[in-house]
Amino acid sequence: MSKYLVVIDMQNDFLTGALKNDEGVKVIGYIKEKLDSVDADTKVIFTRDTHQDDYMSSEEGANLPVPHCIENTDGWEITPELVPYKNKANVFDKNTFGSKELAKFFENLEEDVESVELVGVCTDICVISNALLIKSVLPNTKIYVDAKGCAGVTPKSHDTAIEAMKACHIHILNEGLEGWR
Repeated sequence: MSKYLVVIDMQNDFLTGALKNDEGVKVIGYIKEKLDSVDADTKVIFTRDTHQDDYMSSEEGANLPVPHCIENTDGWEITPELVPYKNKANVFDKNTFGSKELAKFFENLEEDVESVELVGVCTDICVISNALLIKSVLPNTKIYVDAKGCAGVTPKSHDTAIEAMKACHIHILNEGLEGWR
């Protein structure tokens, strides 16, 4: 049985670029520490928000008219502090908030997954979407979100997402200990 640590969308555009988030920048060090301390039984996965040049004509672009994470741009890249870990991990590119491919990956491993923990940005969009997708394919597996390793679009939306995940039996670690508060 394996444990998994899933790092959600720690990309330049979400941290310092088009959708800059100071709270997200503040969790980089904590996520790096978590990655440094994973044991041999823990496998690491990264997700990467991935859009194309036609982003503005998409449903997401109509609702969030800020081109971001356009494939093969600097904004699409994982933040430099975490690149060494990404290079040793599975990476799932996704064209929307949640990754169907990541969910299918876990669905195919159902009997071999002890637990899944998520960190990253944005708590209220991509973290919650992926946590719920994973929970839907692993309903009897412990799914954790480390609140200290996440940042929402705003602190309020982060807190709202944490409450929603708790209602869906996602276990929240380090709630109230967020270092960016």
